[in-house]
Amino acid sequence: MSILCYHSVEPDWPSPMAVEPKAFAAHCAWLSGHRRVVPLPDAVDRLDRSGRMPRGLTALTFDDGFAALHEHALPLLTRFRLPATVFLVAQTLAPGGRPVDWVDTPPAHPLRTLTREQVLEMAAAGVDFQSHSSAHLDLTALSYDECVRDLRESRELLEELLRHPVRQLAYPRGRHNSVVREAAARAGYTAAFALPERDEEAGPFAIPRVGVHRGNSAALVRVKDARSYQRLRTGPAYRVARGALRGGRRTVARVAR
Repeated sequence: MSILCYHSVEPDWPSPMAVEPKAFAAHCAWLSGHRRVVPLPDAVDRLDRSGRMPRGLTALTFDDGFAALHEHALPLLTRFRLPATVFLVAQTLAPGGRPVDWVDTPPAHPLRTLTREQVLEMAAAGVDFQSHSSAHLDLTALSYDECVRDLRESRELLEELLRHPVRQLAYPRGRHNSVVREAAARAGYTAAFALPERDEEAGPFAIPRVGVHRGNSAALVRVKDARSYQRLRTGPAYRVARGALRGGRRTVARVAR
């Protein structure tokens, strides 16, 4: 079973990043009836050596904190009683905000992100919020000190708003390397999430997720959430090194978006 990664849920943005509300409702209905959807911290505690959860368990995450989540995702999460984590780009919540300039397939209309008020409303409804960095930069292009500064600033801004520790990070575009992972630990995080597209060493700062995109049916989500999905995509190349993920020993896993 997998940690699933969505971005937006909205009808009028024909991008792989924006799942249609009707499709997301079907995903939620299937997950509610066939999986135990657990909060992300519980998911991290249950990961096996390849970064997968036990059979029957799933976790939901959303990257970027798009405003459409408040209108289209929150009612469905509430209706189906599904826990979820949203990873926020902290500068979008700072005074003056930050424009959404990191999207490759933008819509005709300006993209908006959640306001501070919407974040607090969703948090009160049970949605968890964590860090997606400060500025949604490619962290692998930054120096170690720049990376630490970006990630620390994000954590501190979000903690000031949410009034609780922020210790989990989703790397922008899933990109990371050894310098970024070290910087994440130095900046105060205890777990970080990727979106691997090739063989990648799994660990507490490289936890794999599976992307869900526009056009994905509930049946395809079922396939993506299956324990056999990684093996199906990797075939004989799928390898799991010895050692436990939570024990910090290296694991090699290949997980598709």
